[in-house]
Amino acid sequence: MENSVAILAPADAARLLGVSLRSLERWRVTGDGPPYVRLGLRRIGYPTTELTRWAAARTFPHRAAEIARAAG
Repeated sequence: MENSVAILAPADAARLLGVSLRSLERWRVTGDGPPYVRLGLRRIGYPTTELTRWAAARTFPHRAAEIARAAG
């Protein structure tokens, strides 16, 4: 059985994450955003598995946990 991964267009990925398309563009430049794939010279996509993983890594039960992780 073949494993297939859904790849979303940037606008769909932004909508899924609840952020602006501009935020995704900026995060691609800074490296702060979710991993993406280059599909062509002018086309990129976001695997849904990577979006889920990226969001899960930034999920906190409360503010103190977020601060503790940032303090490292």
